[in-house]
Amino acid sequence: MNLDFLDAHERHWEDAELLKDSNRLANADHLFGISAECGLKCLMIQFGMPMDTDKPKGRQDRIHANEIWIRFEAYRSGHLQGINYALSLPDPFMDWDVNQRYARRVDFDISRLANHCKGAEVVLNLIKKAKLAGLL
Repeated sequence: MNLDFLDAHERHWEDAELLKDSNRLANADHLFGISAECGLKCLMIQFGMPMDTDKPKGRQDRIHANEIWIRFEAYRSGHLQGINYALSLPDPFMDWDVNQRYARRVDFDISRLANHCKGAEVVLNLIKKAKLAGLL
């Protein structure tokens, strides 16, 4: 399959919103994290992240939402156009983990989801900004 972080970001965001509206908190939470991860990786490529055909070249870039916030800053701060794409702090995904896809649904609540939704929305807005600026 062809790698497309932008499309993955958008479809995971859309599905997370649908699941949130259906009160499917666990899967919505998971997809908000994946959406943010894919969106930031899309921008990281524009800011110089080296790629293989199907994944980031460097092992340090093969990470998920709970580690990507700070990694994104390394690429953003080293790129001339990056000044316009700063992330808000603190990292909203510090308590998110890709392995939580195996957790029980009762372990997820609306406040947890709201924080991750807000973080994914920050990334969504950066993607919109990058599209308008012609970066993507």
